Amino acid sequence: MNQLSLSGLALLLAVLPFAAMAEEVPQDAVIAAPALATVEVTANRSSNSSLGALASDKGKLAAQRSTTSDSARLLQDVPGISLQGAGGVSSLPVIHGLADDRVRVQVDGMDLVSACPNHMNSTLSYIDASKVDSATVFAGITPVSVGGDSIGGTIQVKSLPPEFATAEEKIYTEGRASAFYRSNGNARGGNAAATIATESLNLTYSGSLARSGNYSAAKDFKAAGAGAPGGEWLGGNVVGSTAYQSINQDVGFAVRHEEHLLQMNVGMQHLVFEGFPNQRMDMTANNSTQTNLRYTGWFGWGELEARVYDQNTRHGMNMGPDRFTYGTLGMPMETEAKTTGALLQGNIALSERDVFRTGIEYQNYTLYDWWPQAGGMMGPNTFWNVDYGKRDRLDIFGEWEANWNAAWIGQLGMRSDAVNSNAAPVQGYNAAAIWAADAAAFNARDRARTDRNWDMTALARYTPDATQTFDAGYARKSHSPNLYQRYPWSTQPMAALMNNFAGDGNGYIGNIDLKPEVAHTLSASGDWHDADKEQWGLKATAYYTRVQNYIDARRCDFGQCGGAANLVTSSGFTNLQYVNQSARLYGLDVSGHTRLGSPGTYGSFSASGVLNYVRGENLTTGDNLYNIMPPNLKLAVSQRLGAWNNSAEVQLVDAKTQVSQVRNEIRTGGYSLVNLRGSYEWKQIRLDLGVENIFNRFYALPLGGAYVAQGASMSSTGIPWGVAVPGMGRSVNAALNVRF
Repeated sequence: MNQLSLSGLALLLAVLPFAAMAEEVPQDAVIAAPALATVEVTANRSSNSSLGALASDKGKLAAQRSTTSDSARLLQDVPGISLQGAGGVSSLPVIHGLADDRVRVQVDGMDLVSACPNHMNSTLSYIDASKVDSATVFAGITPVSVGGDSIGGTIQVKSLPPEFATAEEKIYTEGRASAFYRSNGNARGGNAAATIATESLNLTYSGSLARSGNYSAAKDFKAAGAGAPGGEWLGGNVVGSTAYQSINQDVGFAVRHEEHLLQMNVGMQHLVFEGFPNQRMDMTANNSTQTNLRYTGWFGWGELEARVYDQNTRHGMNMGPDRFTYGTLGMPMETEAKTTGALLQGNIALSERDVFRTGIEYQNYTLYDWWPQAGGMMGPNTFWNVDYGKRDRLDIFGEWEANWNAAWIGQLGMRSDAVNSNAAPVQGYNAAAIWAADAAAFNARDRARTDRNWDMTALARYTPDATQTFDAGYARKSHSPNLYQRYPWSTQPMAALMNNFAGDGNGYIGNIDLKPEVAHTLSASGDWHDADKEQWGLKATAYYTRVQNYIDARRCDFGQCGGAANLVTSSGFTNLQYVNQSARLYGLDVSGHTRLGSPGTYGSFSASGVLNYVRGENLTTGDNLYNIMPPNLKLAVSQRLGAWNNSAEVQLVDAKTQVSQVRNEIRTGGYSLVNLRGSYEWKQIRLDLGVENIFNRFYALPLGGAYVAQGASMSSTGIPWGVAVPGMGRSVNAALNVRF
């Protein structure tokens, strides 16, 4: 293995000049696949258009599972995708500089909503990485049949579909089990699944466990905060509040009859603990149950899909063991939420040329966010951050797709969204002025808001021959504020600091009068490749987005969060309020792959790479947008030798110097990382081995936010400002997967 790895590194250095814009695409991968090439009147089994889609490569998904328990990180090689740091299993995917609620994320078709003032229980945290079978990304120009209440794009993650016995088998059984170990953080865990099925019935169970201690950076980073109040760093290079323990289970039942399929899944999550190094709190519990009932039927006129899903979540936060605790109880924070959704969609084959997709979606979301009394100024009452928060959404859409001829495909869609938000009156910990005045002002307001939004998407694809494809499109997309942007009401700095899903260490106050964001996006791409799409390929996508009523932040100058120091400081944490402004984002994604040949007995070699660039600007203030990934490049050389698949990968990231001044965002330096991975596959066994960050380089995460995991979390002055969350040092990883 060592000799093969060194050979791979040497080849990697040799192909740097021409592989910078390459991405390996194995034969089974589908990238921006053409939409319905022909439409059979009998049935089309694709629910939505693949125009604008980047489909996951299952080979790469399998390799990534050995390196992470975070499902979002399975997407890190997709062009245009970056990851906003959070907990060990809760990273937030970013598409072209737009993150979190601005991106629609679906797990097995469910639109799950984060129920936490810090967005700790992100949508993808509800599916274990080992359970992800496929992932599809719609970046920017998103068909209305897969978009809605989002401006950044859509991510669809799906688990394995149900399998049934053949007529000859009568009874089909299958089992899967896996285990992994990662040296950094002593991370370990595993999963198991079992299926029994007849020709028409399927019963499947799956369960997974993942746990890790705090990971270590490559070197001591204590000096950045030396002498600051609030305590010392843990063990020099130990990154506090990065431990986690997660348990996920799922029971699935499916019935198949001719061209009809009915599926029901019940998923349960028990997240015992998850630390968040860029938040003032850690997640001390997250218990959730999801029920997902889906029907799919194929008829002579096309396809019908119906879905009903429900999620109940109980979430808790407090200060974990790595933090300064206030008194003996810390600061407990509790959340309870319920999400109910439904979808009815028809994909109608109008002719051999035309397909019409139409549907209606509904979602009801209810949120209770309260902080039990903890003594001192935090009592004797319960603090209600959001009481009976409501966000209900009703969408109707229609989408026409036409295969005009062998060269041209076009798509036009419209979508109407109605979003209703409201919240009940609130109260502070006690009747003192620091709580009562803000609560009274909030309770006196009319808090009900109704947003009537509409989206439009126009896409075209031109394929002049078998070696090139060109896409272009325009989209108008809308997104209404979430409950944590509208309804957190206290201007008291301690309370404001607890409302933060940006990970920047600052305090945030809601704004009832926020308007929906409206984004106008233009995008064009070219895809060049050999006729069989196997020898080489190069794809480039350029995009431009202008956002009206972009929800950014301004320095707070009212109530208890104002004051001259808060308005002018450039080197500390601040108190902010959400506000509508104008913004623009533009950038370029380049990816490609090339085969390098088969030198003798060393197998076949290929090179790949992904280059991403995005720029974000606030047009109202002239500031930079927050958490924009600096230019980055990923290069890899892969080797196939019998049952072995080996790769050497280098990741190059530029320094982050264009930062958000209003947030006092922390700059980060440029860095390069080298990873080595290898896998060996028998008929029913797969062994993965690898080393991440092999040279043990120290670096700060550009989208990791501010390191606030240690120190006095109860005040904005008790934690040293200016320390970015360090990335993980060297880790030796191993995973074993068995099917039987």
